Amino acid sequence: MPVSIRDVAQRAGVSVGTVSNVLNRPGEVSAESADRVTRAIEELGYVRNDAARKLRAGVSTTVGFVVLDGQNPFYNDVVRGAEDEATRHGIAILYGNTDEDHRRERLYLDLFEEQQVRGLLIAPYGDVTPRLRRLKERGIAAVLVDRFSGDGRFSSVSVDSVAGGRLAVEHLIEGGRRRIAFVGGPFDIRQVNDRLAGARVAAENAGSHVDLEVVATAAMTVEEGVAAGTRIISRPRREWPDALFAANDLLALGLLQSLVVDGRMLVPDDIAIIGFDDISFASAAAVPLSSIRQPSRMIGRTALRIVLEEAADPDSIARQTVFPPELVVRASTRPR
Repeated sequence: MPVSIRDVAQRAGVSVGTVSNVLNRPGEVSAESADRVTRAIEELGYVRNDAARKLRAGVSTTVGFVVLDGQNPFYNDVVRGAEDEATRHGIAILYGNTDEDHRRERLYLDLFEEQQVRGLLIAPYGDVTPRLRRLKERGIAAVLVDRFSGDGRFSSVSVDSVAGGRLAVEHLIEGGRRRIAFVGGPFDIRQVNDRLAGARVAAENAGSHVDLEVVATAAMTVEEGVAAGTRIISRPRREWPDALFAANDLLALGLLQSLVVDGRMLVPDDIAIIGFDDISFASAAAVPLSSIRQPSRMIGRTALRIVLEEAADPDSIARQTVFPPELVVRASTRPR
């Protein structure tokens, strides 16, 4: 059994209160008593349960993190960034993956509320504003991750996805592409809508000689990318696009896989592909993948820092931190 504070008191021949004072208020204990307690701690190998102490004081040592897609390396990197910052503050991250499922999202929110975490980071699937308001009323700070807070009620840390979508399609147009397909979905994910909105701005600015179509997917996965690529290839050749902008890199890698396996459309000679996120696998693809980079670890570190600040000061004003996207050009979009 773990050594308890009572065991230390018995070995030192003092009261439990004296041991507690030595650990927390050493200035209130005589040198002789402090020495006896210290020796007992060393002899018994006592280790204080700091987490339990903080919980008794009403301060949790955990932060909940709910992500949209745990299979996406982008979110793994965001969580790693949050963990790096949490370690500096003696905080542990409790992690939940919703897998783009409203029920699982509610389940994790319930769990973290019951656990009375110090704060919550969430990359939401749908509209979670009412639930976050309830958490705030219970004293649990919440910060949106990879999602801009439209009404400004909650702090958020994100990348400008509209600007990213515009960058991607402008790059394709500058490379001589004119028939562009946006591949992504579902459209109740805010980031998908924002990236499509940016793509449309770029296409409209280019004029009528650029066509932008939408190829919807049921999820943001490699499998859905493969399925979308298969649907595109099954069209008559005259209806093939000459460029694809995928809403994330997983979709882009699936598209690339389907095209390489089929072999009739060469990347980038016949068709260019660009993704979003710039995950580590993008540069290692069969044809290195161009992408819109997000500073994933910086997003996680920043979000964790903000949620701890808001937990310490519930009256603080919500802030919206938006990082600029970065175009990373590789072989998959080489100009014609």
